[in-house]
Amino acid sequence: QVQLVESGGGLVQPGGSLRLSCAASGFTFSSYFMNWYRQAPGKERELVARITPSGTGINYADSVKGRFTMSRDNAKNTIYLQMNSLKPEDTALYLCSRSNNNYWGQGTQVTVAS
Repeated sequence: QVQLVESGGGLVQPGGSLRLSCAASGFTFSSYFMNWYRQAPGKERELVARITPSGTGINYADSVKGRFTMSRDNAKNTIYLQMNSLKPEDTALYLCSRSNNNYWGQGTQVTVAS
């Protein structure tokens, strides 16, 4: 069955960096768009970035452009989110999803605080 497992979250100071991973299994990973979302308490779930199956096309939310970089390794069935210059407002549960959001991981918590 389809499984998505995120990792890499944690507590980081403002200005710091984290790298999130999402390991996928149960489907032909290289055939699907993949997404990173985030959800902060009391806020709607927000699309952070989306990557094409080949990895050559990536779209970012305006709020993270220039600070976050999404990538994928189709040999490892994994997507990544490199997050730099983190701000307190980046604090959220970060989730990965497949294509049209019919499958989700459990999420990994990112907290940016001093």
